[in-house]
Amino acid sequence: MKKTLFLALILFPLTLFFSCDSTTATSEQMYYEIRIYGISQPSQAEATDSYLADAFIPAMHRAGISKVGVFKPIEADSAAFGKLIYVFIPYTKAEDYFKISELLENDAVYQEAAKAFLDAPVKTPPFNRYESIFMKAFSHMPAFKTFTYSTPPSERIYELRSYESATEAKALKKIHMFNEGGEIAIFEKVGSNAVFYGQVLFGSLKPRLMYMTTYADMKSHDEHWNAFRAHPDWLELKARGEYASTTSKTAAFLCHPTDYSDF
Repeated sequence: MKKTLFLALILFPLTLFFSCDSTTATSEQMYYEIRIYGISQPSQAEATDSYLADAFIPAMHRAGISKVGVFKPIEADSAAFGKLIYVFIPYTKAEDYFKISELLENDAVYQEAAKAFLDAPVKTPPFNRYESIFMKAFSHMPAFKTFTYSTPPSERIYELRSYESATEAKALKKIHMFNEGGEIAIFEKVGSNAVFYGQVLFGSLKPRLMYMTTYADMKSHDEHWNAFRAHPDWLELKARGEYASTTSKTAAFLCHPTDYSDF
């Protein structure tokens, strides 16, 4: 009891640094796409930024997708900084993903704004390759959330995590751990801000799940994770035999949002 109260007293001031924007109103599970652009030259980053900010995101807004997130690895990540751009696109229904290409093809404003990017010279492509990962939201958080902070984008932290599993059964059990097991609820108890939780339907490294949390700054990130790891509910949950070996590899990617990101 004393430990729980202590954690609450530590984390209470952190709630003053952000406010939660309205979540897309739906009881049905949404679908998410993450595009990961590979960049090797500063000129490619500039071209991709320009495309996303001036052509792609406005076109997605016109298509009815109100929020698109764009994130870049933090400076401390020397292996990824300046080399990757993450784009998060939420869809209300799975079929919306398959309709978007046709909508963009028929959007004259988009085609004009995106022309330099879409038809760039072969010798100077705006990116190397990009990967697309498609996910279904978890049942216990069927829609994404956005948060507003008083800190500048260059200080905000968005942490994208990837959990791979050895088998399909273990992957489903890890998702159960988040939902029915209560792992999502523990994140909520300590005040971590979850943007989404998703089961990867297609993309690389299956079977796996991915999720994203966000914080006002790195200090807030560290404090919330320390609180999560020490929370009695987490200590009890991770000790349950039914969830043993549900993940075979985990990876965490710390990012800042771009100035033009909707997140």
